[in-house]
Amino acid sequence: MNEEMKSLQKNETWELVECPPGKKPVGCRWIYTVKYKADGSIERFKARLVAKGYTQTYGIDYTKTFAPVAKINTVRVLLSLAVNLDWPLQKFDVKNVFLYGELSEEVYVDLPPGCMVSEKQCHKACKLKKSLYGLK
Repeated sequence: MNEEMKSLQKNETWELVECPPGKKPVGCRWIYTVKYKADGSIERFKARLVAKGYTQTYGIDYTKTFAPVAKINTVRVLLSLAVNLDWPLQKFDVKNVFLYGELSEEVYVDLPPGCMVSEKQCHKACKLKKSLYGLK
């Protein structure tokens, strides 16, 4: 959870503000997963903060959804080209890649559970600058 919070702060995902009247913040929660190695042993424990996007209402909180994904046929063509043209292949993982998307909408999220803030700030909300997993 600490690693995820550091990453969210480093990416400047939100800013703490007073939630404007008439705006209802979207809830959020922690999702925990265990990552395993190929031999079945535990590699690491992972925590991810996700928005409760299912509480958003179409036409009020959002108007459209979009998730860019590569089609499997495109991946196959690129792999085939790499093999036939003897191109080097390399795999890499970008941590929190979804969080790099800038938001043009005004979205507020409740403070994450377990978030350590001062007593003055505990009634504030997070105004998102960048997207969170689960957000519509």
